[in-house]
Order: sequence, then C-alpha cells, then structure tokens
Amino acid sequence: MASPTPLQGIELIDCAKANARQGIVTAAKQSGYGQDTSSFQQELQKACQGIGVEIDELSDLITDQQTVRRDGGIEVAPDTPSEL
Repeated sequence: MASPTPLQGIELIDCAKANARQGIVTAAKQSGYGQDTSSFQQELQKACQGIGVEIDELSDLITDQQTVRRDGGIEVAPDTPSEL
C-alpha cells in the first residue's frame, strides 16, 4: 500500500529497498512521492547519507540476500545418503 504522505529517513529507505526491484516509478509511488521521481531520489540520497550509506542509484539498495531469495539459492547436499 502506498504511503499517503512522502516518507523520509529510515522509513523511506526501507520502503525504497522493498520496492527497488520494481523500479524507481513504483518505489517513488509506494513511498508517497507519486510520479515525482526526482524528489524521491533527492530524499532517498539525503536519507542514505544521514545513516552513512552512499548510493548512486536505487538498485544499490538491492542486497545479495534479496537476489538469492528471488532467484533461488543453490542446493548443498551429499551425493548419497551414506555420506551424511
């Protein structure tokens, strides 16, 4: 559900991170910025700088863990039941 007012600070970062895979338009809308992607980007940069995180673009918020969850990980198992 989209925020009725523009998010700021850590709430903005959390929302942007959760919607980063869908792109900047969706992330801006969900964060309460509607179609104003430039204000969204500026506030996101400011929020990230406030916590000491440097980002160049929205996709920088996508972590390796999110990628593994979406794409699936690798299976690690012994070759046979006797090798447990």
